[in-house]
Amino acid sequence: MENHKHEIEIKPMERRPKIAWIVFAAIAAFYLWTEHRAHLLGVLPFLLLLACPLMHLFMHGGHGRGEGDQGHQDKGGNK
Repeated sequence: MENHKHEIEIKPMERRPKIAWIVFAAIAAFYLWTEHRAHLLGVLPFLLLLACPLMHLFMHGGHGRGEGDQGHQDKGGNK
């Protein structure tokens, strides 16, 4: 029988670029948050107002397509 290795080997050079990108993204997120915090927090009340109609549409499945339309599916004149 052959002996197969099923372990995934991660080389050190493959790990370094990933860590570098994570550090870069963390630094970028920090500076974006500190510089644009006033803009982001100023938009929150409007996002809450926008959430109401969006939740209505997505949670109800739109108007006219709800559970109450089950009796109206056979209107095509099939006898």
